[in-house]
Amino acid sequence: MPDAPSELPYLAQGCVTPYPRSELVRQRLWSLVQATLFRFSLPRAHAFRARLLRLFGADIPEPSQVVIFASARVFFPWKLRLDPRSMVGRGVNLYNLGPVTLRRGANLSQGVHLCAGSHDFTRWSMPLVTAPIVIGENAWLAAEVFVGPGVTIGELAVIGARSVVVRDQPARMVCAGNPCRPLRPRPEPT
Repeated sequence: MPDAPSELPYLAQGCVTPYPRSELVRQRLWSLVQATLFRFSLPRAHAFRARLLRLFGADIPEPSQVVIFASARVFFPWKLRLDPRSMVGRGVNLYNLGPVTLRRGANLSQGVHLCAGSHDFTRWSMPLVTAPIVIGENAWLAAEVFVGPGVTIGELAVIGARSVVVRDQPARMVCAGNPCRPLRPRPEPT
């Protein structure tokens, strides 16, 4: 009698989490704090939220000098750096499977999504692949911008609303589109 045919391969076959149990427990604890103390904090309690993030390992040198709204979501606080005067707006999703850095004065408008991870689709197991995201000094990402893994946005760049950024964007340029591309120089702010 012939052997039974083996099962055909499928995506995520044999996929396992790359994170140790301790990190997953830490992330679940953060999720609980984020869903309660963070989310229901007073509207202007930006420093309080920054201190909560710092308590969970975020690199925030001056918590009183950042703005982070209560509806923002951070997956791994210990992979986040917020420099002074940076702002994380309403409904921003920092899916920081890899490091995410906001330089001084960087501004994320409502609904921005930074995703510092993806999967290697060339392998059946689809292992996690992460790469850092850096938002340059005084760069502004308008409403609902998506930024993928490994992207750096240059200083004073403007990224237009709903742009999809999968490549680095240059400093001092207005950029927009899907995929995002430089359109014209940004005038010096007055």
